[in-house]
Amino acid sequence: MNETARFGADSVLCVDLDGTLSRTDTLIETLLMLVKQKPLAVLLLPLWLMRGRAAFKAAVAQSVRFDPEDLTYNEELVDWLKAEKARGRRIVLATAADERIARPIAEHLGVFDDVVASDGSANRKGKAKAEVLRDAYGTFIYVANGDVDVPVWEAADGAVLVAGSPRIAKRLAGRVAFDRVFEPAPAKATWRLWLKQLRLHQWAKNGLMFVPLVLSHQIADPAQFLKVLAGFFAFSLCASGVYVLNDLLDLGSDRRHATKKNRPFAAASLPLEQGLIVFPLLLIPAFAIALSTSLPFAGVLVVYYFLTLAYSFDLKKRVLVDVFTLAGLYTVRIVAGGVVASIHLSPWLLAFSIFLFLSLGIVKRVAELEASSRRGITELRGRGYRSDDAPIMTALGVASGYASVVIFSLYISAPDSRALYPHHEFLWLFVPLILFWISRVWLLTWRGEMHDDPIVFALKDRVSQLTAIAAASVLLISAI
Repeated sequence: MNETARFGADSVLCVDLDGTLSRTDTLIETLLMLVKQKPLAVLLLPLWLMRGRAAFKAAVAQSVRFDPEDLTYNEELVDWLKAEKARGRRIVLATAADERIARPIAEHLGVFDDVVASDGSANRKGKAKAEVLRDAYGTFIYVANGDVDVPVWEAADGAVLVAGSPRIAKRLAGRVAFDRVFEPAPAKATWRLWLKQLRLHQWAKNGLMFVPLVLSHQIADPAQFLKVLAGFFAFSLCASGVYVLNDLLDLGSDRRHATKKNRPFAAASLPLEQGLIVFPLLLIPAFAIALSTSLPFAGVLVVYYFLTLAYSFDLKKRVLVDVFTLAGLYTVRIVAGGVVASIHLSPWLLAFSIFLFLSLGIVKRVAELEASSRRGITELRGRGYRSDDAPIMTALGVASGYASVVIFSLYISAPDSRALYPHHEFLWLFVPLILFWISRVWLLTWRGEMHDDPIVFALKDRVSQLTAIAAASVLLISAI
């Protein structure tokens, strides 16, 4: 970063918002808020746009509940502005964003003396912004980040660049003489960020689709295996598309979360507009694969997708409904595996799955409550749970987990198990293994040591891996 430029003491410091003070575009953020808060209002967007860009921004801003704390800011720039403010310099927030967005941000940061913004009739962008700033302040220094700001820099008496990437700094250096440049922080490779964003490790959950093959002893059938494998990729691509959309809609709450704030969109490591393009591009091949596999399987994928949408938009805010939905989403994966392979699913398997995954869904909430409680937060934002709910939620979760073991125990004595497992009596060895694993998961959760999704935890945890090997061996011995 260059040395601090020696600006004139009477020069007003005018600071752009989108991509400069804020690390993202506030118009895209407010549009995403609109989708989440008032989905039906999206139908009005074309009508609003017909009234002009300034009116469009005003209508969107007026329709959402905007909290400036939900944005991610360029902290280095904010610190510099505070230092300039302490030296007595006048600072103005100059943005093309609507004033209903700009003014709360200015009040929140507390470093701005005035705000110049779009007002519903005038769009303060490019040359229009330059004219307003020149007329209002005469001598001013402009702080911004991109090509659209060149007309304002040309009208200013000083120029500061907040570079999003080294290439931007090099490209604009030939057009504008910058007095100071805030260089971008070193960033991870984009492909690495996208791998993180698509959450490929979560694809392991879709391995549940192979459960019907394993339990029906058809896992070695190449044709059946390839069918389920195709279904696995369809579900995985769909799930990644859902993760992208969910993270775009959850920017505010993710940024207030201890770990979710590091997700690529929440941390502004990936542009929001890329996410809006990528999530439908993931869904297209997902449903194409599903349709090429079988129509009933495509129907199951549709149910899964709309259930995840309902969860993202509303159900995750509702106490207990959220964890029941999670249990349903896990179970739908098993159903999908049975449908794609044309395997009849036992009611015992479905009952066992629902109770077990309800327990694991509750694990996620209790772990979040424990983590929040340790930070002095008494309520999960956007979830509806309070810290004093942890004991009753733990009781419900443990009870549900143990109920799944009871169901499995009853299955062992049922005619169904005898028909499928010649040595079904060995299945009793499975009972203490699953009891041990469920008990350990809940003990770690209550201690505050459950930092991952329980399924992801099981894949990483050595004890869980050994328990899984032992359980698989029991099933193999029983089937021989």
